[in-house]
Amino acid sequence: MTATALQRIPTLVAGLRHSHSRGITRPEEWRREQLTRLRALLQDRGADFEAALRSDLGKSGTEARLTEIDFLVSEIDHALAHLARWMRPRRVRVPLAVQPASARIVPEPLGVVLVIAPWNYPLMLALSPVIGALAAGNAVVVKPSELAPATSTLIARLVPDVLDRRAVAVVEGGVPETTALLAERFDHIFYTGSARVGRIVARAAAEHLTPITLELGGKSPVYVDGTVPLHLAAQRIAWGKFMNAGQTCVAPDYVLGRPEVLRELAPLLAEAVHHLYGSAPEKNPDYGRIVNAAQFDRLVGYLADGDAVLGGAHDAEQRFIAPTLLTGVDRAAPVMRDEIFGPILPLIEVSGLDDALTFVTGREKPLAAYVFSENAAVRRRWEHETSSGALGFDVPALHLVVPDLPFGGVGESGMGAYHGERSFRTFSHEKSVLSKPLSPDTLAATIMPPFTARKDAIVRRWVGKLREPRV
Repeated sequence: MTATALQRIPTLVAGLRHSHSRGITRPEEWRREQLTRLRALLQDRGADFEAALRSDLGKSGTEARLTEIDFLVSEIDHALAHLARWMRPRRVRVPLAVQPASARIVPEPLGVVLVIAPWNYPLMLALSPVIGALAAGNAVVVKPSELAPATSTLIARLVPDVLDRRAVAVVEGGVPETTALLAERFDHIFYTGSARVGRIVARAAAEHLTPITLELGGKSPVYVDGTVPLHLAAQRIAWGKFMNAGQTCVAPDYVLGRPEVLRELAPLLAEAVHHLYGSAPEKNPDYGRIVNAAQFDRLVGYLADGDAVLGGAHDAEQRFIAPTLLTGVDRAAPVMRDEIFGPILPLIEVSGLDDALTFVTGREKPLAAYVFSENAAVRRRWEHETSSGALGFDVPALHLVVPDLPFGGVGESGMGAYHGERSFRTFSHEKSVLSKPLSPDTLAATIMPPFTARKDAIVRRWVGKLREPRV
């Protein structure tokens, strides 16, 4: 990875702004061409991206395709299929008191967008926001994560070769380069990562009153009761938790259940892990690695917070931590304070549904919550009494692949959302346009001075009309 020279950054951003101001990015044809070229790149160089992801995170080729490369292709296909409708102005009704007139909402590009990507899905989370930004007609700077250097290098080498360099740029580097970017004025900043850095981004954006989208994280809970087939629940929980070696923002962070449920669930989770990764996950090419030594050391420190009824093995040289289940975990233990973001799953006993809800609602709002229950009343209580970026019943993580479901957090887990049409709206300004003909001149006859008794009567009637609900 070669860091972008700091002195180039202001010139680069200014060049993108100049291109946008000339209207280069506005035509639908330009937007479609960029998306089509990006789609072709992902397909043509898929093997190269697989190799980069394997180098950075130990991802198998199949997982890289499912969760990153093909995920992006599907997003592009969705955007291309719906772009014309998304771009179309939307007419809105005008109150009787304002007629004759017409009103519409016109989506227009924000301008120059900055996308700052994380390391855990370094391709998908770098380019997914870019898809929305390009569809909305913006110029874009994308900053890949320096902690995934192979993927960052590949993005920096390939993306400028296929997209319009006048309107799309890649900046490589670490904290100095990100800091230099944040000193520039952008029209939207999209950041995915930790809440700590999210606060830094928010403070920098405030200097220019720049709108932001923050995709953060949090401790996403799982609640399991005795009404579901536990062996099936175990399979899905293990899949959602241990893909990408647990380094997924919407991965189940911990499991809540009554003691008797967890006693039955624990061996079933162990069986599910064995089915997914075999008896020697350190030798299984489908099981990933921890991104770097710092993350490895942090995660190993959590192993002392409970009893490992599965896993616990680790190898610093290989950055390997086995899929691990912890029992006997104190609710105040370090592993229960911070987002785990790794292959360690605590099983936390609760006395019942009320205890589980109290525990979850007493903490920061998570990016997702997952409930395994066939009891309709239990489901309703989770939907009505908890707040999270998303709520999944009987499956974790899968809401990400539904393009018409906005993806984002709430509170500590983030602000704003994207995917599908929401991406287009996130990177657009919805401009209100009102058109009222000069003739007949209803304004002079009704609401402009000099006020007469007749005008006063009309105004008083209009106030009632303006308050009338529209069906």
